[in-house]
Amino acid sequence: VVHIKNALKYGVPVVVAVNRFITDTDAEVELVRKIAMEAGAEDAVMSNHWADGGAGAVDLGKAVIAAAEKPSNFKFLYDLDLPIKTKIEIIAKEIYGAGSVTYSELAEKQIQTYTENGFDKLPICMAKTHLSLSTDPKLKGAPKGFEVHVREVRASVGAGFIFPLLGEMSTMPGLPTRPAFYDVDIDLETGRVVGLF
Repeated sequence: VVHIKNALKYGVPVVVAVNRFITDTDAEVELVRKIAMEAGAEDAVMSNHWADGGAGAVDLGKAVIAAAEKPSNFKFLYDLDLPIKTKIEIIAKEIYGAGSVTYSELAEKQIQTYTENGFDKLPICMAKTHLSLSTDPKLKGAPKGFEVHVREVRASVGAGFIFPLLGEMSTMPGLPTRPAFYDVDIDLETGRVVGLF
């Protein structure tokens, strides 16, 4: 329910995928659907793509297309002209339910550097655990009033966003379908590395 309400804050229709597993009863699936609709979802569609691949998500795909064709009023949660820390705090409090936000010394310096270089108007994309609305993967449900600690703030200026790292988590590089390392090799005749760039 919290995820639905959070997504609605962006002014777009929300479609919920109800992952149906073999042990789920019709009554359970219908209850989840009913709760999702009452929370404001445009639709809530049973999906068993985990078992049937794409064929198990056809109805879900149709519902997403129908929702995407409806008018929307997309908006950021915050004004892009706000300072970086203000944008982080709005997300932490409005989306996650945090009571406060703290920053490491490194994060403070990074924010200052990005601001001085004119990158402070970029949108924010938070990086945190997916296991909780908080930064603590063991804190389940919809907790309120917890502290969010920003340990580092990175900027992907070319991609056009700033991403604070919250709590203890690791990041991974985003790789294309065919990563460039496939083309790196050694020319056996010359001993030179080829295919770097």
